[in-house]
Amino acid sequence: MALRIRLTRMGSKKRPFYRVVAMDSQTRRDGRPLDFVGHYNPMTDPAEIKIDKDKVKKWLDLGAKPSDTVLALLKKAGI
Repeated sequence: MALRIRLTRMGSKKRPFYRVVAMDSQTRRDGRPLDFVGHYNPMTDPAEIKIDKDKVKKWLDLGAKPSDTVLALLKKAGI
């Protein structure tokens, strides 16, 4: 089972809101996650990024790999 930390889309049409989740890489984008790690709202100015550092560290220690987008968000959040 390959674990990934990635985004899942929420919100309405043309008003995206994303949750940062830990899930199996084979699961579909909006499938059931193993854990909610944070959220990202690109519609606010500046974009709101809220990530639980302890949960991210726990999943990275368990072998989860962040997607490219989540990796950029983690760098912006200072993690």
